[in-house]
Amino acid sequence: MFDNLREGLRGALKKIVGASDINEELIDSICKDVQRSLLQSDVNVKLVISITQNLKQRALGEQPPKGLSRKDHIVTILYGELANLLGYSGDVIKTIDKAQEDDPSLAMSFFKAGRQNVVLMLGIQGSGKTTVTAKMARWLTKHGYRVGVIGADTWRPGALTQLKMNCSKINVEVFGEEQNNNAVAIARKGLDYFKDQNLDVIIIDTAGRHKEEEGLLQEMSEMYKAATPDLVLLVIDSTIGQGAFKQAEAFHKAASVGGIVITKLDGTAKGGGALAASAATGAKVMFIGTGERIDDLEQFSPTRFVGRLLGMGDIKALLEMARGLELQADENQVKRLMSGKMTIEDFYAQMESASKMGFRNIIENLGISGMVKEDKLDEMEMRMEKWRFIIQSMTKQERKDPDIINESRRKRIARGSGLSEGEIKEMIKQYNTSKTFMKHNKGRGMGGFFRKFGLG
Repeated sequence: MFDNLREGLRGALKKIVGASDINEELIDSICKDVQRSLLQSDVNVKLVISITQNLKQRALGEQPPKGLSRKDHIVTILYGELANLLGYSGDVIKTIDKAQEDDPSLAMSFFKAGRQNVVLMLGIQGSGKTTVTAKMARWLTKHGYRVGVIGADTWRPGALTQLKMNCSKINVEVFGEEQNNNAVAIARKGLDYFKDQNLDVIIIDTAGRHKEEEGLLQEMSEMYKAATPDLVLLVIDSTIGQGAFKQAEAFHKAASVGGIVITKLDGTAKGGGALAASAATGAKVMFIGTGERIDDLEQFSPTRFVGRLLGMGDIKALLEMARGLELQADENQVKRLMSGKMTIEDFYAQMESASKMGFRNIIENLGISGMVKEDKLDEMEMRMEKWRFIIQSMTKQERKDPDIINESRRKRIARGSGLSEGEIKEMIKQYNTSKTFMKHNKGRGMGGFFRKFGLG
């Protein structure tokens, strides 16, 4: 999705990375690239100008925080301004301790344990609302929620049949009445039907017509009063671009919209406009549809989305990851790492931290998952697991000074770990390589961390 936008933004990124000097001429050139890319993705011109003005002002006026080079800082400014456009408020680095503020699990905050929660789905005809209802049921069941669905779209022929067919694939029950044309009555009956069942969430699919049609908005208003939903989700087709703003505004008057789902983002040039316009309404974009399959619905996080566009993962996640490692390490360990005197015990501690965070999560957050084949990921995980067994089979003295490991010690370690002597040699070689890297990168902070992966 957004191939042109991604290409344009990465072009701007390359200019920053490849520049020999950061000056006003370079910043102007970058701003023009960003403007062109956003306008081609149908983002409102006023928003585009606002973003690039902020980018220029901050890039020329702000001093980089400690530990970041000027280039790295400009990259984070670009990242933050784009995230602001899509509904993320606050500087990426300064708000690192406010994880809940931009937690992509926004929908979860509406749901209360110990009772049934009601989700009301709204949207005009053709937005993909009925399909999203089934996808939402799938997403919730995958996350441990027990779900029931009410088919209250009495306007479109076959809507209930489609809903039942999709939900049957995921073993979710659908309540509906084919011959009943009173959508509000169906919703009430459905809520009564599911009342005594052990469910966490009930999703109500509703009719979709034209946003200006008085009858639809009146029905939505009555439905809202009858269902008293915990969360109202508005489904918007991304192909309408900037028109998403007026659509969201019209529905919000009929029912208090708590979140937005953008569909058909897998193949549209107007997706950027729809995302930006939706965010501008004040209702958070909570989910995005990225394909036809029932699993093609994902939570929307502005920071991760922008990271994906820039090809550099989620900066916030990287910062949290690095901060977590720093908190887990004791002061002496940090001194050894920064001075290039890392021991195998320190090496082991880093592997334990990586294991806790999930090796695949680290690769994904770095934005390099596409560069690593699936079989290679499995191979790397297996190798790390073997190294842990090897280190656990070493004595304290051997961990502090692996140079003392001779042939007889290597054979003992091999027996204790159940691995070959060759694998022990490989682990020690990798340890020495990591030790050398740490020594060469001491004191470079996050900038050095990014550069290791070609990010800045």
